[in-house]
Order: sequence, then C-alpha cells, then structure tokens
Amino acid sequence: MNSEELSKYKCNNNVSIVDAMKSIDKNACGLVYIVNSEDKLVGCLTDGDIRRWIITSGGVAGTVSDAMNHNPKYVFQSEAKEGLKRMNEERVHSIAVVNDHMMILDVIFLESYKKLKQEISRSALKDTVVIVMAGGEGTRLFPYTKILPKPLIPIGDVPILERILNRFSNFGVTDFYLTVNYKKEMIKSYFSEIIHSYDIHYVDEDKPLGTAGSIRLIKKKFDRPVIVTNCDILIEADYEKILNYHIDSSNDITIVSSLKNTIIPYGVIHTRAEGIVECMEEKPQLSHFINTGMYVINPELFKWIPQGIIFHMTDLVNKVMVNKKKVGMFPISEKSFLDMGQFEEMKKMEERINGGYVQ
Repeated sequence: MNSEELSKYKCNNNVSIVDAMKSIDKNACGLVYIVNSEDKLVGCLTDGDIRRWIITSGGVAGTVSDAMNHNPKYVFQSEAKEGLKRMNEERVHSIAVVNDHMMILDVIFLESYKKLKQEISRSALKDTVVIVMAGGEGTRLFPYTKILPKPLIPIGDVPILERILNRFSNFGVTDFYLTVNYKKEMIKSYFSEIIHSYDIHYVDEDKPLGTAGSIRLIKKKFDRPVIVTNCDILIEADYEKILNYHIDSSNDITIVSSLKNTIIPYGVIHTRAEGIVECMEEKPQLSHFINTGMYVINPELFKWIPQGIIFHMTDLVNKVMVNKKKVGMFPISEKSFLDMGQFEEMKKMEERINGGYVQ
C-alpha cells in the first residue's frame, strides 16, 4: 500500500470528530487508525466509537483522542504474515502493520469481511416491518411531480421508492406498508409490473393526513419495533445496528439523525459589551444533527396518533417527549444521508449514485 493509499486510513490525534467522520466516509471501511505528531500509531477510531461518543457527550465537540480506542490492533512488519490469524483471533476486520517505531506501513483487511457482512445483513431484519410514507404531492419537486408521483421519480435509472425498498430488502425485510394518496394508482401499477421478493401492503389515504396520520389507517397490530421512513431519502447505514440500538437503549422512538456541516460564507465577528470586537472568524463551519425522516417506533405509540386529521411524525415525537417517554437518536455521517426533496439535493443524489456509492 503506497503512502497516498495509506493516508485514507490514518488520522492525526488532534483532528476533530467531524473531520474523522469525513475520513471514515472516504475510505468506506468503518474506521481510521490514529497517529500522533510523530506519525506513530496511538489509537483506532471506528464509526461505532464515534456514535458512542456523540450519544454520550450529546454532540460532536472534541477531538479523536476523546473518542478513540487507545489499544489498537497491530502487528509488526516481521509478523505481517500472522495478520490474518490475529484478525480472526481478535474478531476484527482490519489490522495495522507497523515498524519498530510504531509507524504504520500497511493496513491489512479481512478479504471475506464485506462478503460476510452482506450475508449476515440479508436476514438481520427478516421479522421487521417497514412503513414508507409515500402519499405526499412532492410540491418542492414541481413540475416533475405534476407528471410522476415523487416515489417514482428516477434516481439514475431506478425510482427512489424502489431503491428504498431494495435497500431494506437487502437486510431481510419482506413486509412493507406504503401509505399512498397522490397518483397512487401509478405507484401500484409500477410495482405490480416489476419482479420483487417482498410483499407490499397499500394504505390508501382519502385525504392528506401528514407524515404520521396515515399510520392509524393500518389495521394490523405489530408486536415489535417498526421502522418508518419518508419516501424521498436514502440512508446508507447498517439498519440492523439502528434497530438494535433502539432496542438496547429502551427507546420509545429513535430518530436517525445525520450530521450536517454548514459553512457560513462570511467572516463572523465575535463581540463583547459596548460593541468591542474580540475576534473575527473567517467562514466558520457549524455542525448540527438533523432529522433525516427515518424512525424506529414502538408500535404501542401508534394509538397516540389521532384519527382523521393531519398529524406529522414531529408531532408524535413532541407528544412522546411531553409525556416523558424516551426519544433517542442514532447518528450517521453527512455522506450517509441522501435527500431528494429539492432539485439541488436530487442532483447530488444522482451524482452519488452514478459514482457507484449507493446501491
């Protein structure tokens, strides 16, 4: 592995959590190895470490040193041939190869890791129901939605809704409920004519009921957490981890939240009393977690949704919090969230997919 390739898997110990998330996004391997100012290995940081840090601390402030594992897995160059054995013993999918000065020379990956991960994921959610809110008019995408309902707008050569269902299907989901209203016959007709391995149950709205109201139209009673998602987003994350986090945390609702980095395109002035300027910050970056529109919900909360009126998921979340129930969030990186709700975002989604990042 040359130095340019190796740099994808290394991160300095004084960089921010946000920058580390970007590095992990770029290498698509779920981790980075942490080095100090002398380029010596001092730790390892996985996407799971970052998620635990964010949940524990309540934000992304801090450096990688705050969140990293200080005992990274490694082998010396003279032992490199033992790397595969060590990975199997340690139950990890990668290991760093270092010299006598603890400088990273290579990173070895378990060749079967991705294949194994895919095989495991194909049955991970086999008993989980997914509800997709697909009834909106998609006014932000007019005039496209004057011709097609938003769920059938193609991203690349595949409609966004089909991409969503396929993604869940890859994790073993076989049972989908689609709440439909606007141009619903087109949606039903499309899925009746393609081959798919899952069951689709249509929930017909006679009038708009918001992003949660139509859930009350579902007659079936569920006995385990249900995933609810908008029809205009793609989440590139491990859905099994999201569901397990919801269950292990004893949440009533879990909101899948994406990091959003916003650069202020001006110099920001910081002042104190009497208009005295303390400092100026050129084009600062603000980092926040935003609601992606994907949730895991305990089904007993569905009865909290009023019947026959417009009621949104945000209304349900607020109602749950007011009643002292537990609402948690599962953080994902900015690159893991794709939104087609507006033209510019739709173009970005197409570019990502055409570049081969999303299946």
